Amino acid sequence: MAEEGTGKGLHIDGDWKTEAAQEKERLAASEEKAKATVTTDGEAGANFLELVNLVAMQAAIGLGGYQGPGGEGIPPNTSAAKFHIDLLDILHKKTEGNLSDEEQRVLDTVLYELRMQFVQVASGHPPPAEADKTGS
Repeated sequence: MAEEGTGKGLHIDGDWKTEAAQEKERLAASEEKAKATVTTDGEAGANFLELVNLVAMQAAIGLGGYQGPGGEGIPPNTSAAKFHIDLLDILHKKTEGNLSDEEQRVLDTVLYELRMQFVQVASGHPPPAEADKTGS
């Protein structure tokens, strides 16, 4: 196998073994974490991004961004939209420094987009999709 003193072959020292064991533990921990976010019926479990998505959807509905079950438009409810945007802002402030890069990026982007849409709706301007339908 390894030939000591000749410099040929594979040389495995204690540091390499320790690093390999630590890497194996990290992989096992990440696999366990991934399994924990999937329920027994195969559905995705609760996590931070699902929470952000849930609150953001409520804000988007309040901004009139969705249609009802019969295809009719849901009128904007700016007070409901503001409440849900404020909830996301609280999450943003309370989780500062404790989020992964992806979680932080998603939360920042969602907050920015919802705030811009809120300003547009509150000022009486239709969202771009509605402007296209009216020919504006």
